[in-house]
Amino acid sequence: MIDLNKYDAVIFDMDGVLTDSEPLWKIAMEEVFHSVGCSLRREDFQKTVGLRIDEVIDYWYHHAPWTGRTPREVEEMIMHRMVELIQEHGEPLPGVLETTAYLRELGIKIGLATSSYTILINAILKKLNIADRFDEVHSAEHEQYGKPHPAVYLTVAERFKIDPTRCLVIEDSLNGIISGKAAKMKVVCIPEKTHHPEPKLMVADYLFDDMLLFLNAIKA
Repeated sequence: MIDLNKYDAVIFDMDGVLTDSEPLWKIAMEEVFHSVGCSLRREDFQKTVGLRIDEVIDYWYHHAPWTGRTPREVEEMIMHRMVELIQEHGEPLPGVLETTAYLRELGIKIGLATSSYTILINAILKKLNIADRFDEVHSAEHEQYGKPHPAVYLTVAERFKIDPTRCLVIEDSLNGIISGKAAKMKVVCIPEKTHHPEPKLMVADYLFDDMLLFLNAIKA
């Protein structure tokens, strides 16, 4: 059971929380990296889950450098492919529609705080038809640092004019959990199913297998 009376806002991560986009990220990155002669595989990208895309590109350019395309060109290619994949395959994860509708009924502020860029946020919210569910939407592309830095969550709380300790975060990755907790928020973790089992996810305040179970917990 989770007592929602303790919270004035629920702030969602996006990738792996609203839609199963993590596998699509891996497809897009593998395709683009291979196109520039970089032989990274989908399992390699597990190391950079939860980071902002420019940080992901910089990480791999340092660890597996390529030639012919700049890091920013590769970033743009990946983002373009991701938008295509979302338009083709994007669907809400179980419980997303029901949970956001329930929170709106209760009058609790609903935020979105993600490392993904605005172009992808817009593509996902349009594809899932849930843009009107969120009172605030914020991308870490507008922050100096992405997750696990807490800035993206703190900005949403500030816009809400709500104390961060009165915010509940929903995340799927370790970097996201660290970000939420560093913002002094309570964190629900619903692990993304393609992640390798990660015992460190237990540092979250609450852990559920899917959002329908989380919904049952807040209704109890």
